[in-house]
Amino acid sequence: MRPAGLFLSILILIILASAKLDKPAYVIYNKEGKSQKYRQLLDGLSDADIILFGEIHNDPIAHWLELSVEKDLFNRGKSLLLGSEMFEADEQLILDEYMEEIIPVTNFEKEAKLWDNYRTDYKPLLDFAREKKIKWIATDIPRRYAAIVSRKGFAGLDSLSEEAKKYIAPLPVAYDPDLPCYKNMRDMMDMHTQAGMSFNPDYFSEAQAIKDATMAYFILKNYNKGQCFLHFNGAYHSNNFEGIVWYLKKADPSLRILTVNVVEQDDPEKLEEANKNSADYIIAVPSDMTKTY
Repeated sequence: MRPAGLFLSILILIILASAKLDKPAYVIYNKEGKSQKYRQLLDGLSDADIILFGEIHNDPIAHWLELSVEKDLFNRGKSLLLGSEMFEADEQLILDEYMEEIIPVTNFEKEAKLWDNYRTDYKPLLDFAREKKIKWIATDIPRRYAAIVSRKGFAGLDSLSEEAKKYIAPLPVAYDPDLPCYKNMRDMMDMHTQAGMSFNPDYFSEAQAIKDATMAYFILKNYNKGQCFLHFNGAYHSNNFEGIVWYLKKADPSLRILTVNVVEQDDPEKLEEANKNSADYIIAVPSDMTKTY
């Protein structure tokens, strides 16, 4: 082989070896499994009325991308409204007081029901919104009421006061037990019941549904035409265009809703078949990515 040819062959081998050693922290795909640039993700999300960003709660890449999307949508001049599962509807007053700088951070962090990873994962999202005067909506049902449903089903909510019901989607809520997200949860809990655990599988899936219905309700209650509502929730609440999406579409079929699903894969550079069509955009992160708790 001529020296020039040998040099070219060695160079190609070095390039190929370098490519194999590259370890992306994430890869973005559309629902068909075609890889996307971050700019394409942002362009797509910019056209939405409501964005449901389905995260893995302890994944740092998901939270960094949430912050990036929040900042970049705002910087594009979108009329942005934010909300999340991480704050319950009965926390709206203290959340407003903090975001409007009526109370200091010490009072907010002492009195709000903050998740264990709030400081690392959610505080940066709130800090940016607070700085830019973007309203944040607490959308989730108070956990004590979701716990009632997990023990007694929807019927357990009937005993609540009218004041308490202000923090829940109007009752009775629509419910399709055959929707795959609820059927799969029921089947999973049925396995635990058969193994001797004292769960009522029907009530457990109803508890999931009341969370989805309540988040959808408070999203729509605060959304105004022309805004972009960016909502952060666990991916299961919006995967496969079910859960929150089902309730939003039932209330207003004209809404342009886009979803994001963060998934873990051993190899993020090839989207697994099971993850295709689970959302408008799927973000694959390495399974061994460090966790925040």
